[in-house]
Amino acid sequence: MVEKIAHKLTRKPKLVALIALLLLIPALIGYAATRINYDILSYLPQDLPSSKGEQMLEEPFQMAATSMLIVDNMPAGYTNRLIQQIKEVPHVSNALWVSNLVGIQVPVEMIPAELREMFFSGKSTMMLIQYDQPGASNETMEAIEQVRKVCNENCFLAGFSVVVKDTRDVMDSELPVFVGLAVLLALAAMSLTLESTVLPFVYLASIGIAVVYNFGTNIFLGEISYITKAIAAVLQLGVTMDYSIFLYHRYEEERAHYEDKRDAMTQAIAAAFRSLSGSSMTTIAGFLALCFMRLTLGRDIGIVMAKGVVLGVATVILVLPSLVLIFDRQIDKHKHRTLIPSFEGVNGFIIRHKTPVVIMTLLLFLPAVYAQRHAEIYYKLDESLPRDLPSIVSNEKLKKDFDMATSHFVVLRDDISAAGMKELEEQIKEIPGITSVVSYHSMLGTGIPDFFVPSGVKDMLRQDGYQLMMINSSYEPATDLVAEQLDAMGDVIFRYDPEAMITGEGAMYRDLIDTSSVDFQITNYISVVAIFLIIAFVFRSITVPIVLVATIELAIFVNQGCCYFLGTEIPFIAPTIISCVQLGATVDYAILMTSRFQEELRSGKDRKQAICIAASSSDASIVTSALVLFCATLGVSFVSSIDLIGSICVMLSRGALISALVSIFLMPAVLYVCEPVFSRTSLNWRREPQPRKGKHSHGTAQAA
Repeated sequence: MVEKIAHKLTRKPKLVALIALLLLIPALIGYAATRINYDILSYLPQDLPSSKGEQMLEEPFQMAATSMLIVDNMPAGYTNRLIQQIKEVPHVSNALWVSNLVGIQVPVEMIPAELREMFFSGKSTMMLIQYDQPGASNETMEAIEQVRKVCNENCFLAGFSVVVKDTRDVMDSELPVFVGLAVLLALAAMSLTLESTVLPFVYLASIGIAVVYNFGTNIFLGEISYITKAIAAVLQLGVTMDYSIFLYHRYEEERAHYEDKRDAMTQAIAAAFRSLSGSSMTTIAGFLALCFMRLTLGRDIGIVMAKGVVLGVATVILVLPSLVLIFDRQIDKHKHRTLIPSFEGVNGFIIRHKTPVVIMTLLLFLPAVYAQRHAEIYYKLDESLPRDLPSIVSNEKLKKDFDMATSHFVVLRDDISAAGMKELEEQIKEIPGITSVVSYHSMLGTGIPDFFVPSGVKDMLRQDGYQLMMINSSYEPATDLVAEQLDAMGDVIFRYDPEAMITGEGAMYRDLIDTSSVDFQITNYISVVAIFLIIAFVFRSITVPIVLVATIELAIFVNQGCCYFLGTEIPFIAPTIISCVQLGATVDYAILMTSRFQEELRSGKDRKQAICIAASSSDASIVTSALVLFCATLGVSFVSSIDLIGSICVMLSRGALISALVSIFLMPAVLYVCEPVFSRTSLNWRREPQPRKGKHSHGTAQAA
């Protein structure tokens, strides 16, 4: 069946290429229609108290997002006119300042102390701005842009949604540079390691088509995260390049047996389908493990990347053969020697000193595991942003002038007595780090009669049997101090309303920390088990997967441990992504060498000859694969001003090199020493004297 389809594909290569290009049109439409989510906190499980509280802020309070606008050294008349302009901005549901409460004619000294402390600090004053759409929605982003336009240079717009807006702007400006640099560096790597000057461009054309297909089909997900958008293209380029390399190498082998190059390509396609459909499973399993995170950001990345691998394989099977046949003459015309050195001498040295190498491998686990577990992790997302962004500057001013680093929002029943609310507010104010409390009761407590309170202020703070309390803190979110503060607040609030909900940036970051710490363990175990089972099935062995997975896990520990030794903090999502992606993408290096090792043993060679041949024949493929993945991801880290993206890509690029080094310099000795154990614990480890048809290609393809 596969050969029949391959035969038809090779007879009309130009038609196949044309169809592939035409399919880019709906893919591009799908790409443009897919929404990008820049709010990582929105991926928290919806059953968490902080997430439920956020839902309450959206409905009934219409307070899905809140910004704080600081007006510095401007007259009250300007601020009053400004708030009227801001209220007219689409999707701004409300804006609160003292003019809503006591009027601008009242001198600052006459304003009740609690309101004065809340809205004034030196020559600065602050207003609260509400939006009627979620904080990361396109409508809120546009509203923030319009608010900024009506402000002058003495105005500073702060808050989490404003940070999200600046994150989006930075990403939109840098993404074309990401992809362009990744392509250039990948081309440079392939030019050094491949045998033709034209071939890298053919590979990139095929992979580029697969990337566009992948992004176009994301429309079925509705939206993807900005992290996925930033790394998916370059990661798909690095991970799936091997599939293209294998198909072409198999095509070159088959050309010696067929006069018609189309028949040679037919056989290459059939071999590639059998091999790549199996060898890509470890990579897909690594990505799909991310789907088991409770933080649904993992599912977002996992689905997109697993789909990218599937589409990458499909494009190699269906589209790349046509491109190779079309440009075959140019590929042959511009061939040259590769610059990959021979590793035969190195491999001989490793086998002669196999015992010290194995001992060193085992000893490396100790510092690597220790360093990996003690690497510093940060959760506060704005720490990864450039410090000169307007939102970051504004947040720093908010903290400096008003001692506000975090705002907590509490949703309570509105039938709590006035005496109860007074007690509640007084106890909350006594909690360390609390700077102010805004509630309907606290405003009435300043001496303002109920009938004087404007309806807009009432709607902001009381809706459908609930009341809203805004509690400002001098503590930074995602810190132990805020976690202790939230616990203390809960002890007080739940005595008055057991069903109250505490939300806001601080509460959601705490839930993010708790959720991601569990996610890391779960996804790591799932990826290890899934890949273990795949390798066990491929080799019919219980010990081979233990050795192979353990060796690549060592590379992962070393990669993450580098952050500890370098003294760098990494974003919370990085360990989870790296553990799954590096294992799934680079365990194929070990599989490639093991497959060839087994093949040589079955052909009758002794253990030493077999491992020397396996290592020497695998090294070039491993170097090419690792170098392309390294270059594709390293380019992003060079230009990304968002540390969250840069850190992930640095670790991915470093992980590719470390996995390659472990596979080249440690794996031969480990395989040699463990071979007697493999022989006793594997089914038919040495029994087949000759490989079955396609067996050689299957082993070679495992690098993909």
